[in-house]
Amino acid sequence: MSNLILDDFLPYRLSIASNAVSDAVAGAYRAMFGLRIPEWRLVAVLAEGGNMSQQALCGRTRMDKVTVSRAAIALAERGLIARASNPEDQRSHLLTLTGEGWALYEQIAPQALEFERRIFAGFSDAEKAQLETMLHRIEAAVEAFDERG
Repeated sequence: MSNLILDDFLPYRLSIASNAVSDAVAGAYRAMFGLRIPEWRLVAVLAEGGNMSQQALCGRTRMDKVTVSRAAIALAERGLIARASNPEDQRSHLLTLTGEGWALYEQIAPQALEFERRIFAGFSDAEKAQLETMLHRIEAAVEAFDERG
């Protein structure tokens, strides 16, 4: 029988690395912009993708419905996003960035890129490209695993 050693278990190491990056970024976003990570993710996804339903945001961010809903409520209360009827599905709403939301995004985006630069400063361009390729492969493998049950 094999023994599980967490420090050698790649899913655990991936989770720890992801949490470390998220925690570092979260502290900065909270201090500078008063945003939690789920709120920032919604702002960024809406900036990239335009109007989206909460269901679409769940799929795009891989966050659960409750997390997306809470983030959307917080952003709407701050006037950063607006809700509009979804002409394709009357049971849902489309979320979109307001002018204030866009202004916030334009302040945060350069900060996000600077965090990325600092975190990966010790990596070569080839290493970053290889990591990106591996992350895509991991996501695809998990998606295929999920589809099989």
